[in-house]
Amino acid sequence: MRVIFSGGGTGGHIYPALAVIERMKERHLIDELLYVGTKKGLESKIVPQKGIPFTAIELQGFKRSLSLDNIKTITLFLKSVRTAKKLIRQFKPDVVVGTGGYVSSAVLYAAARLHIPTVINEQNSVAGITNRFLGHFVDKVSISFQAVADQFPATKIVLTGNPRGQQFAGIKPNDRLKDFGLQQAPTLLIFGGSRGAERINQAFLSALPQLNEKKYQVLFVSGQVHFAKIQASLKGKQVNSNIAIVPYIDDMPTILPDVAVILGRAGATSLAEITALGIPSILVPSPYVTNDHQTKNAQSLVDKNAARLVTEEQLTGETLVTVSDDLMQNEAKRQEMGQNAKAIGVPDAADRFIKVMQDLI
Repeated sequence: MRVIFSGGGTGGHIYPALAVIERMKERHLIDELLYVGTKKGLESKIVPQKGIPFTAIELQGFKRSLSLDNIKTITLFLKSVRTAKKLIRQFKPDVVVGTGGYVSSAVLYAAARLHIPTVINEQNSVAGITNRFLGHFVDKVSISFQAVADQFPATKIVLTGNPRGQQFAGIKPNDRLKDFGLQQAPTLLIFGGSRGAERINQAFLSALPQLNEKKYQVLFVSGQVHFAKIQASLKGKQVNSNIAIVPYIDDMPTILPDVAVILGRAGATSLAEITALGIPSILVPSPYVTNDHQTKNAQSLVDKNAARLVTEEQLTGETLVTVSDDLMQNEAKRQEMGQNAKAIGVPDAADRFIKVMQDLI
């Protein structure tokens, strides 16, 4: 199969594509592969590091308010569609795949206009502006949450789950906690994303005196950009042996099977990993994302009794301790919520997505 992938800007748009590519390689389904992104997006670093052929086109996203920049955006879009058409004609793909981010708008639109089979993957409960646009032109729309189905033409919808989840569905506990000076005991992971989340960090610092006295352990990941500030705030404060504080964890998913509960954001990638592994969670959606989609993502788990939701406004040291105690001190409740989380996950999401691709050819 000859395939062009396009998606970028954030890891949430890149990692699902990489998951599908990895699974296709495992199944020996790829004859030729090309990934199209931008020079400025994370994809320009992540994708080549994986040994995947990569090319960049120039494009920018629309401003959500009236702006002269949008005139430039339209000009760049039309130019990038022409560039994408040339790439597609040269590469001759069997199918073109988009996983979100404005770069995929030109590539998938160009492919649709050239009558090449096209499919996009929407990871969130609220469709992004690019995928909403592309939904009118592509052949199929793969979704991760049923809640987003009514935002696309019904005849195009296929519920596959987030392909990222399949990469982690089979990971077993591997005693990673010792790497952080912790025991193999019930552990709460507090993690605000790769860059950290200031409100979550502040709540942890406020809760630290009480967390020091808990029988359960806490692994707190501050994010690299916040770590120096956290260290300064900890001067003169006691940190007991049941608490580990780190700036970042390489290959974060490998530690998740050793974690009892996760307190963190509700991005699509995080939820794919949480549900694939069946981990109960306390979700603090970021209020700074488009259309408040993290809250809607989180609600999809809350509705199935797989997670607890705490808004950023509600999050204090006191609420952090209260909601954490509720789960960490009740193993039966954790097990029930974990089973509910796993029932939401789609362990063969990448294979389902590949099936959609194959059916289009």
